[in-house]
Amino acid sequence: MKTYLSYIENVKNIIEKIETKGAESLEKAASVFSETLMNGKRIYLFGTGHSHMLSEELFYRAGGLVNIQPVLVEPLMLHISAADSTLAERVEGYAEKIFTDYGMSEGDTIVIISNSGRNGVIVDMALLCKEKGLNVICLTNLEHTYAGASRHKSGKRLCEIADIVLDNFGCVGDACVEVDGVEGKICPTSTVAGALILNAIVSEAVDMCAKKGFSPEHFASSNVDGGDEINNKLVEKYKKEIKHL
Repeated sequence: MKTYLSYIENVKNIIEKIETKGAESLEKAASVFSETLMNGKRIYLFGTGHSHMLSEELFYRAGGLVNIQPVLVEPLMLHISAADSTLAERVEGYAEKIFTDYGMSEGDTIVIISNSGRNGVIVDMALLCKEKGLNVICLTNLEHTYAGASRHKSGKRLCEIADIVLDNFGCVGDACVEVDGVEGKICPTSTVAGALILNAIVSEAVDMCAKKGFSPEHFASSNVDGGDEINNKLVEKYKKEIKHL
């Protein structure tokens, strides 16, 4: 088998697991999303390192919900210093400031994204959001999570705190492809699986809303005729409420 086909096969297997083993959690998450949208509350997404990309996946894009707030904290991302971000995500104490800065409140929903689910910032945020009355959904890799101990003083992992657990069905270490003559595995699956899971949840949530007579606002592509006009109106309407618009 060609090596690239090995990667594709791994992703296909993951998608099959999401469709079957992950269906119940996905539908529960969609229900929470729909209730959050209909109640006029906010949907937050938070991840560190590469997981922050999934916070941006649902934000301000063609067909994407308007009511999405990515939590983008530069020291926890990659573009300033990737190595420093790895260290920063293990430090406890960030969560309270982030929570306040983004105006999170009771009844909001947060999706916390972490492949390992074991680092300080992620666990802190989950505990704080639970305490403050948010719906806490986690997107994680359960096989990886249970392969190691929590790095948080509570001893808890993200999946042990969240109300709903979404498994991306990856392997320990995330990378999945073996190449003869190369030590260790290459090519992770968490991003492609995570993007699929999140967009699947949105599609189901919007359908749930529509069946109850509620039509969630969503963006159009800026690269089709009329797209700019649609998006500019939405940005103008929400730019004071949603950071990064």
